[in-house]
Amino acid sequence: MRTVQLATCLGAIVAFAAGAANANDELIKMSQNPKDWVMPTGDYANTRYSKLNQITAANAGKLQVAWTFSTGVLRGHEGGPLIIGNIMYVHTPFPNKVYALDLADENKIVWVYEPKQDPNVIPVMCCDTVNRGVSYADGKIFLHQADTTLVALDAKVGKLVWSVKNGDPSKGESGTSSPMVFKDKVIVGISGGEFGVRGSVTAYNIKDGKRVWRGYSMGPDSDTLIDPVKTTHLGKPVGKDSGTNTWQGDQWKIGGGPTWGWYSYDPELNLMYYGSGNPSTWNPNQRPGDNRWSMTIFARDVDTGMTRWVYQMTPHDEWDYDGVNEMILSDQQFGGQARKLLTHFDRNGLAYTLDRVSGELLVAEKYDPKVNWTTGVDMNKSSPTYGRPKVVDQYSTEKGGEDQNVKGICPAALGTKDEQPAAYSPDTQLFYVPTNHVCMDYEPFKVNYTAGQPYVGATLSMYPPPGETHMGNFIAWDNKTGKIVWSNKEQFSVWSGALATAGGVVFYGTLEGYLKAVDAKTGKELYKFKTPSGIIGNVTTYEQGGKQYVAVLSGIGGWAGIGLAAGLLTPEGAAEWQGAAGRAAAGRALESAERNVDTAGLGAVGGYAALSNYTALGGTLTVFALPQ
Repeated sequence: MRTVQLATCLGAIVAFAAGAANANDELIKMSQNPKDWVMPTGDYANTRYSKLNQITAANAGKLQVAWTFSTGVLRGHEGGPLIIGNIMYVHTPFPNKVYALDLADENKIVWVYEPKQDPNVIPVMCCDTVNRGVSYADGKIFLHQADTTLVALDAKVGKLVWSVKNGDPSKGESGTSSPMVFKDKVIVGISGGEFGVRGSVTAYNIKDGKRVWRGYSMGPDSDTLIDPVKTTHLGKPVGKDSGTNTWQGDQWKIGGGPTWGWYSYDPELNLMYYGSGNPSTWNPNQRPGDNRWSMTIFARDVDTGMTRWVYQMTPHDEWDYDGVNEMILSDQQFGGQARKLLTHFDRNGLAYTLDRVSGELLVAEKYDPKVNWTTGVDMNKSSPTYGRPKVVDQYSTEKGGEDQNVKGICPAALGTKDEQPAAYSPDTQLFYVPTNHVCMDYEPFKVNYTAGQPYVGATLSMYPPPGETHMGNFIAWDNKTGKIVWSNKEQFSVWSGALATAGGVVFYGTLEGYLKAVDAKTGKELYKFKTPSGIIGNVTTYEQGGKQYVAVLSGIGGWAGIGLAAGLLTPEGAAEWQGAAGRAAAGRALESAERNVDTAGLGAVGGYAALSNYTALGGTLTVFALPQ
């Protein structure tokens, strides 16, 4: 680790380091200052909305690049920077460098942290070596490293304060998610659903890193922190052993349900909200039953970890529709009443609106009209299948059976939206959603579990919907009616997080590398600029010296860009990946070099091969502002 001390410009950090007991109050206060961006989600509600309004629909077309910064890393750059006072904190993919930059002194590097990690963790990171960002509290910067080590760094000088291991990469566990600080706890999840890990969320004390509680996605009630009577699912008690009784035997022990997405928090209710991912394996024939509580929205008490309510969106997942996407909290009128709402855009192509107090399901509608694996969710509360999606047999990979290629399923496994977070504007009461417009062929096959080895059991290929050529849309969504208000087509999936502002402007990035600004009301494009590499990062805004800036990381990668990021666009590179993914271990011969490329990267390489015509590897922070 290299550190360069520059204490004079860090007064804001010292002032805000109020102690662990008051960390929650301090973060709430800090997040209400629109000049800063103090947590990865912008605020606890995960709205990614800023009250800054210098940049408007009238002047956004005049934006210019103000400055840039190279991260020195060439893999997928997800997440975005933190801004606290005069200091910006920038993170990278593996090896997970963290830079502190002094915005008041020509963006000078104050300190750099570079952990020493075993590169053997890279092969167990299924969809690129991404990291979604750092968090701040109590004078510390928290980083969840690829090797699952959670570290606390002194925000002033970058010195390591404490570290704790959250998982075991030898078993396929890795760290890609951003930690979040709620009260005096830092919360982290785990990645590795493609390796048969058992998902969990863990709370550590921000002062010393001691573990406070851990809640698993499946397992006995004592592991899931579920009360058979008090924990509800769609208003009814879940009953005893709900995390094991829909699994065959002990398969829940390798059941998946990873927790690498985003976490939101309601301080009034003291509840945190997040989603669990796909069950393991991707072959549904090997795991009969609903596979609870994979694919589930959890509401947990932050102090104890106890589960208040759950809602399983895709019981017995057959398509890898991870449920980890963000939960956006809003207070709105619904049905003539003021309600505390939770809105979630799931990988399965359905957008859900729930009452976040009770878990009542209010809206469940398709947010891409091409979604075809289901006709919709049963919303009849008196029905025995209430809350369940109605599966179309033609697109059921289980009914198709092992070694049968089920074709034309929409969306593809990467979902109508993956982790790239949406934004919500209280001004328009609309949600701005980056989406994938992609379908797939899906062939399940039998796979055996070996700790630390891929446990996938399916071969995929991806492509645009029939008769169409574009693979993405950026949409505005009404969460009360379940309707698309406007939609902008994009050539490739929109894999960037959105930002909504009080200036009536919404920002997002494209896989080709464009930062775009659009009118929040109409979707009209106001500005675009092509950055050095494809954008899978989240757009951030802040104010420095009286001027509003917009910042975004570019660096192609992630699942959609894995072909470029990991060198899988040749038959040789794809063959190497296929072997690593356990295809050869399953004793199945590849049909051809062409199919090798088409199905590599869990199906994404073939679908996004044309990206190489528009962008190349990079790792750059680009910052925009209006001219003087």
